[in-house]
Amino acid sequence: MSLDVSPKLLLEAEAGDIREEDFVDTIRASLPYAYDLIAGLAAELHAGISEFTDNQTPPPSEQERGQLLRALAGDAIRGSLERHFGVTLAFQNCHRVAAFRPAARGGSTYARFTSTRAQVLNQSAELRDC
Repeated sequence: MSLDVSPKLLLEAEAGDIREEDFVDTIRASLPYAYDLIAGLAAELHAGISEFTDNQTPPPSEQERGQLLRALAGDAIRGSLERHFGVTLAFQNCHRVAAFRPAARGGSTYARFTSTRAQVLNQSAELRDC
């Protein structure tokens, strides 16, 4: 799944740098499921005191799963979403996304969530083909 880049934004990119806000608007329009999921996690994180918030509900369809994978696999997309929402994202399997406070990146909870052990423990047969 690619981003739906407007002709205006494409011209701006061809001429030089683009505004990150315009890029985030393109992400929001192109990957609405992923954008909304991350927005919700960020809002929940910022409203509470927990170390992180995460999603453990599989996407409703392969289209939404594709959006999530695209958003988190692309460095530019992921980085823009992290900066936009003021979070650090972590990802396991094909749908478990977590939002951490940026300062948590060096901490023990983030390290546990992103560890090889956590990845192995979060495997299941039903997620093998996601």
